[in-house]
Amino acid sequence: MQKSNMAPQGPSRARAHQPCAACKMLRRRCDGDCILAPYFPGHDVQKFAGVHKVFGASNVIKMIQMVEESKREDAVKAIIYEATARVRDPVYGSAGAIFHLQKMIQELKTELELIRTQTRVLQEQRDQLLGIIKNVHPIDPVSPMDFPAVGAAGFLSNDDISCYDPSTFPLDCDWTL
Repeated sequence: MQKSNMAPQGPSRARAHQPCAACKMLRRRCDGDCILAPYFPGHDVQKFAGVHKVFGASNVIKMIQMVEESKREDAVKAIIYEATARVRDPVYGSAGAIFHLQKMIQELKTELELIRTQTRVLQEQRDQLLGIIKNVHPIDPVSPMDFPAVGAAGFLSNDDISCYDPSTFPLDCDWTL
């Protein structure tokens, strides 16, 4: 018994038209003039399955036919989006998604206003500090000779002042940190 090779040989035996996702799912013959074929290619059955579940095939065909040809692609995208949203949120659909996005926008606007207020406060504080720094006159270093030395009567002598000089402070100490 010989096995025959059933694979198509060349483009002459290949099918000229692949069925669209709608016709595959509905198990019907897909003609070349199928209204759903341009919008639901055969490899994307899941997309049509969601649309069919929410709207039904005949309603989708009616909706597409009601729209002029130049706007049909956008209409189908809107139908797919609404069907996907309805599958995710059966009660609110795309309105729920829009409400959620509007809520996020409002929260972000509030947060942005708070950040702007904080920025203004910090800028005012910075300006105040810069004003203080500019208005402060640098103090000239004062030598110990400018003040009367303290001696036995309560004044320090020059010898007593030098013992507090950090450069001559003894490094060997008996305490540890």
